[in-house]
Amino acid sequence: MTAQRVAMIRSRIESALEPMELEVIDESHLHVGHPGARDGRGHFRVRVVSEAFRDLPRLSRHRRVYDAMGELMSTDIHALNIEAISPNES
Repeated sequence: MTAQRVAMIRSRIESALEPMELEVIDESHLHVGHPGARDGRGHFRVRVVSEAFRDLPRLSRHRRVYDAMGELMSTDIHALNIEAISPNES
């Protein structure tokens, strides 16, 4: 399931934000036993470098990533750590 979730996250970000760089890391193993992880959803970290973030404040960038995730935030993802930067910041 982990590889499938990583692939779904990667696919949605690629479609919505056309990143120049994208890293998706499953950190679920670090949260075993955590109350929020008991429902089976995972903890992930993403690093996204995209022109779509240029001149946007941090909150807007995170919203763009959450919008790309859609229903995955309620079905597959418990926590998502986001680093969203534009190419001129990388």
